[in-house]
Amino acid sequence: MTKRERRTFTPEFKKQMVQLYQNGKTKRAIIDEYDLTPSSLDRWIHQDETSGSFKEKDNRSPEQQCGHLYICIPKFGKSEFLL
Repeated sequence: MTKRERRTFTPEFKKQMVQLYQNGKTKRAIIDEYDLTPSSLDRWIHQDETSGSFKEKDNRSPEQQCGHLYICIPKFGKSEFLL
C-alpha cells in the first residue's frame, strides 16, 4: 500500500464538500470523486455542525483548552488553573 502525500484544503473547499453532503450527495460519492479520506470528510462535517469553522482552535473542547493551560502553569510553580 502506498502512502498518500499530505494535502491541504482551503476552508472554501471544505465548505463545498460539506454542502454537497448536506444537499444529499453520499459521503462515498464525495470521497471517491474528490479522492478524500473518509476521516477528513467526517471531521469537516462535524466541524461545520459544531462551530461553523474549520480552524482547529475553534473546534477544541473545553478540556483541551484547559489542558493546555495546565501544562503551561506548572513551569511557573502553580498547580491550579488560572481561570
